[in-house]
Amino acid sequence: MAVIRRIGYCMGLTNQAPILAMNPPYPTLLIKLSVVLCLYCCTASAQTVDSDTLLSPSRIVIDSDSTLSGHLYQGGMLIGQTRPGAMVEFQQQPVMLSATGRFVIGFGRDADLEQQVHIRYSNSSSRIDVPLSIKARDYDIQRIDGLPPAQVTPPEEVLLRIREDNRRVAAARQKRLQRQDFSGPFIRPADGRLSGVYGSQRVLNGEPRRPHFGLDIANTTGTAVRAPAGGQVTLADPDQYYSGGLLIIDHGHGVNSSFLHLSELLVEVGERVEQGQLIGRIGATGRVTGPHLDWRMNVGKSRIDPGLLLSEEDMNALTSIPAKD
Repeated sequence: MAVIRRIGYCMGLTNQAPILAMNPPYPTLLIKLSVVLCLYCCTASAQTVDSDTLLSPSRIVIDSDSTLSGHLYQGGMLIGQTRPGAMVEFQQQPVMLSATGRFVIGFGRDADLEQQVHIRYSNSSSRIDVPLSIKARDYDIQRIDGLPPAQVTPPEEVLLRIREDNRRVAAARQKRLQRQDFSGPFIRPADGRLSGVYGSQRVLNGEPRRPHFGLDIANTTGTAVRAPAGGQVTLADPDQYYSGGLLIIDHGHGVNSSFLHLSELLVEVGERVEQGQLIGRIGATGRVTGPHLDWRMNVGKSRIDPGLLLSEEDMNALTSIPAKD
């Protein structure tokens, strides 16, 4: 059952789009998988994070040539390895495969709990159907009443600007670069205090808004923001209506990070960045009530939880306010 608490700073988010239906099972070769999961308590607080909030990764051995590794949870990401030249399909769409047979898939916040990955080897007429049992998660809910209407629904004169912002973001996220920086490991992009968690949602004046899809790290304006993994900059916009200063970095195969509310953008579109490189600075731009970094991640159209890609050490480091940069 959801709990009510203060979970972050972002304001004015719109309603969530519907989730696409998953593929039905096919009457072909079915591989039955026994996956042992160590499930930790996933209750998150705006002030503290302990090791129990970290969800355990899993490894699935499909056969001698194919494996899947990652988090079988809503908001999780799996990295696959299969034979070079194989065909992989997920959610009725072909999945990009590297020359060495590596691929990646992700699960959204409200992803269906029963899904399948389909693999067909180049020298075989049979298709392998790999069933995936996704674990559900509970999310924090915050209710705020008495807000002025303009803070809940944007005025008509800015709707065209918002649509253009969204178009530019969608175009950046459609890119599929032949990089494998998504293989990790990822590092926290900034020092600070965890002030917002993935999957949380606000109900503003009784109206449910779009869930929060990022990890909020609160700190003073000007605090350094560094690339959590290598990649290429696909969008650098200093003034979006909701997001303020926004950077998007593609880590390969449609896995990308978005960094919102920046006071400074220190890299440009097309620039290649390395893990740990300074890319921007925390700010309070866009629709916010305080300075913080909102770090979001996508695998294609699936919005995943960045916190699942961080080490326990990095998550614990976000529990206290560090010294100023």
